Amino acid sequence: MRRILIETIPHCQQRYPTCGDYIFETNGDIRIWISDTGSDDYNFLVAIHETLEAYLTHKRGIREEDITAFDKKFEQNREKDNVDEPGDSYDAPYKNEHFFATNIERLLARELNVDWSTYDKTINEL
Repeated sequence: MRRILIETIPHCQQRYPTCGDYIFETNGDIRIWISDTGSDDYNFLVAIHETLEAYLTHKRGIREEDITAFDKKFEQNREKDNVDEPGDSYDAPYKNEHFFATNIERLLARELNVDWSTYDKTINEL
C-alpha cells in the first residue's frame, strides 16, 4: 500500500448505489469515493469505515472485484434481502471486515456526538 486517497463526490457519481466505494490501483494505492452527505462528520465516518474495510479485505485476500460484484448483485435484488447494506448480508464475502468497520464507525460516531439513527437514516436516503 502506497497511499490512501479519499474523495468526496456527489452521490450520483458512485459506480452503483452506495455511499462509499473503493478500488485498489495497480500501483498499490487505495482509492476511496465517499458520497457527499452534506455533513463533514458523516463524510468522515463513511471515509473511516471504507478505509478500514478496504485495508482489512486487502490484507485478508478478499478481492475488490468480488466485493463489487456482490454489492451490485445485492443492490439489484435489494427488496429480497432484509438488511441495510450489502456487507450486512450473511452471504457477503467481506461480512466480517464490514462488521468490524461498522463497530469502529459507531464508536467514532459516539465520540463525535453523532446520533447513529439520524446518521444511518441520512445514509440510507442517499
